[in-house]
Amino acid sequence: MRRLAPLEPESPGTPHHLATQVRFTLKGRRYELTRDQVATRLEGLRPEGIQTHAVKVGESWYPVLQAFEVAIETSRAAFNTYTARRHLANLGFEVRGEMQQGHGASDGAGTGGRVEVDESWHTEAAVQAAVVAALHEVGWTIRSQANTATKEHGIDVVAERDTVTVGIEVKGFPSREYVDPRRAGEQKRTQPSTQAGHWYAQAILAGMRLRSRHPEYLSVIALPDFPRYRTLHAETVDSLDAAGIKVWWIGRDGSVDGPS
Repeated sequence: MRRLAPLEPESPGTPHHLATQVRFTLKGRRYELTRDQVATRLEGLRPEGIQTHAVKVGESWYPVLQAFEVAIETSRAAFNTYTARRHLANLGFEVRGEMQQGHGASDGAGTGGRVEVDESWHTEAAVQAAVVAALHEVGWTIRSQANTATKEHGIDVVAERDTVTVGIEVKGFPSREYVDPRRAGEQKRTQPSTQAGHWYAQAILAGMRLRSRHPEYLSVIALPDFPRYRTLHAETVDSLDAAGIKVWWIGRDGSVDGPS
């Protein structure tokens, strides 16, 4: 059976949660990038001035935007700092510089010191839309989609290509405030990080049920790329691999690490 694999097999000595190759989509264009390609393309390159976010390639530290731009041979206007950091870190490169929770926060200028965070990208509806778009781009046919607005039960996305069918459980990342307009501005009592743990557990349960009910399907969990989810995945990746459940990561820019 044809496998839907987001990452190439790892080489000996590479930590299990890191990859020797990553695949992703930027502005509708598909990319494949290896650790060796990054090292080769940056060899002899003079680093620009580092302000906040840096990556170590070989013996040199580079601004992540410069390094990723050269590595993928595409203008940095096509991606943001978080996307560059994420893919370089997944390839095993050391990165430095703290990212604010939300990955898209402004610096607070003009807000009285209050940081505004765009949370629309990591809603369940936005994550599902990104996954569906990515599947379309590589030739998959969408058989069904759940209505996230009505919290429709069942498999969130079912797609097929050739003789392969994939079932996808989609989760967003918890917001700080209630979506219900009747509770607008009201802060949730449960912290997003705590609630994310519950949502992650629900996603795993759904993935396991799919494996039992439709063993012929590929079972996938689609998650917005947050540090909290990355940590939970690192703690469970061996069990997920044993169960035949894959995780796809959706970036703030709509890029999807997964469908191929």
